[in-house]
Amino acid sequence: MTTDALSPATAPATTSFDLDVTTARELNAALQAMEAPARAHVTNPQGAHALACGLDRSIDVHIEGHVGYYAAGMNQHARVVVEGNAGVGVAENMMSGTVRVTGDASQSAGATAHGGLLVIEGNAAARCGISMKGVDIVVGGDVGHMSAFMGQAGRLVVLGDAGEALGDSLYEARIYVRGTVASLGADCVKKEMRSEHLAELQELLDAAGFDADPTEFTRYGSARQLYHFHVDNATAY
Repeated sequence: MTTDALSPATAPATTSFDLDVTTARELNAALQAMEAPARAHVTNPQGAHALACGLDRSIDVHIEGHVGYYAAGMNQHARVVVEGNAGVGVAENMMSGTVRVTGDASQSAGATAHGGLLVIEGNAAARCGISMKGVDIVVGGDVGHMSAFMGQAGRLVVLGDAGEALGDSLYEARIYVRGTVASLGADCVKKEMRSEHLAELQELLDAAGFDADPTEFTRYGSARQLYHFHVDNATAY
């Protein structure tokens, strides 16, 4: 672990962690500590699991390389960048802050997340945003099947295509897709794109750093038929 001052002198120092030397447990302990650095640069992650998890303060973490399962899980306030691909459950149960993956993400990205912004510059696999509860997720490529399954709140933006059963059993999460949708899940329907939705989508694209025209997207949401069990809807469950 090394610390190097940045220029100008007023900038906070960056603490470097080499995971060829430091264990994942030691890294997380250092990032979660009361005396945690303002900025951290992590090298040689080599697909290690659960990196930069449980952060609960304003800290910038840059991970140079691919990460395994549950990277940046339970994030609060921190800004985490993964310069590579991420395994299952990146940013799961995130509360606030931002998580950016410059490559692709595996299944269940942003699962159960309550807030913050998750940006995936590449593609996301199946169940992206499963049971999302307030998080904003912006995906630069495609998403796999059953994305936003049981999405309760928040927004999912997909600049590419979406797989089968998009928004299955959706509650109040909103979905914007620029490409094609293989199929919609139970109770998910196409909805009108009004001026307030165009403005909302533009804000999300700007926040994620994507240059795209909101008018090229289609909005999807809940038909609100499955909130409560009714025998007439039994075959839809």
